[in-house]
Amino acid sequence: KTEIEQATDTKVAIAVLDVRNKEACMKVGEQLPSEFREIDVLVNNAGLALGVATVDKNDLEDVTVTMETNVVGVLALCRSIIPGMIERNSGHIINIGSIAGFMPYANGSIYNASKFAVRGLTDAMRMDLLSTPLRVTHVSPGMVGGTDFSITRFGGYEAADATSKAAKVYADIVPLSAADVADNVVYVATRPAHAQVTELTMLATNQCGPKDVARMGPSLGGAKKT
Repeated sequence: KTEIEQATDTKVAIAVLDVRNKEACMKVGEQLPSEFREIDVLVNNAGLALGVATVDKNDLEDVTVTMETNVVGVLALCRSIIPGMIERNSGHIINIGSIAGFMPYANGSIYNASKFAVRGLTDAMRMDLLSTPLRVTHVSPGMVGGTDFSITRFGGYEAADATSKAAKVYADIVPLSAADVADNVVYVATRPAHAQVTELTMLATNQCGPKDVARMGPSLGGAKKT
């Protein structure tokens, strides 16, 4: 908050909630100052992956947490925010999906299911809002480094080997960064009102699927493929 305000001379308000808490999602606007309550753009970015079990060994608590965070949380915040957008006749919903919502992979059935759900939800949402000026966009990144995503998947910072396992995921490839994803969110949000970007899929240059990666060293197009 402080960094953004100092760097951009823009006012920032923060509301803290767990997207798994449906009641908190419905009341999130009440935490905001009055000048922030007319929300123009909703970016549903909260999400996680837990574990790498095969489908026959999935931890059902991981299933519940992932689905409630990645899917139910999106639905709850949409239910909370979209009515105001419809009333004001203006708004844009941007759901952060994943390449895993297009191409499944082994040892990721829970996360795959959640991101396929977000993709279907986004398309259905666009149909529901067809007669309004609201726009709906699905942004689907591939590998994104520099975040806690993989550390969380491998058990979080309390797990002794989570950091080392996460490092191996991004070894010898230049992944996308959170800033790369944010840049594309800004792009789709700033198109003219008559133009709707429905899907934006982005991958690291040496990636073509969730686990289809050419590990070519720390620079793009390295001489040796491993």
